[in-house]
Amino acid sequence: QVQLVESGGGSVQTGESLRLSCVASQFTDCMAWFRSSPRKEREGVARIRINDGRTVLDESVAGRFTISVDIAKNTLYLQMDSLKPEDSAMYYCASSGNVWCNSFLDSEFGAWGQGTQVTVSS
Repeated sequence: QVQLVESGGGSVQTGESLRLSCVASQFTDCMAWFRSSPRKEREGVARIRINDGRTVLDESVAGRFTISVDIAKNTLYLQMDSLKPEDSAMYYCASSGNVWCNSFLDSEFGAWGQGTQVTVSS
């Protein structure tokens, strides 16, 4: 069972940045970040295909967020710039064995972290 531990959340002002980290006991073919809030159901934010580094970002964060990995450190990152109040949510790291890494379907992600809270105030 893959173990995932997120960190890096916090409270910031609009326009500021945060970098989330997720230490994984092992990487699977596809790693992703999701978020959920009282206003919205859990949604996929960004995913990365480990074998070639291909990334996909949700349109709501494209151009502001960057997903990356450090294989040597077994760590997944989410760099979040130009944060907006609507980015406020609990952010979760997740892993999937989907070799194509072509989906944000919850059911395809078998391991989840405990979450880290991000709050953006105006």
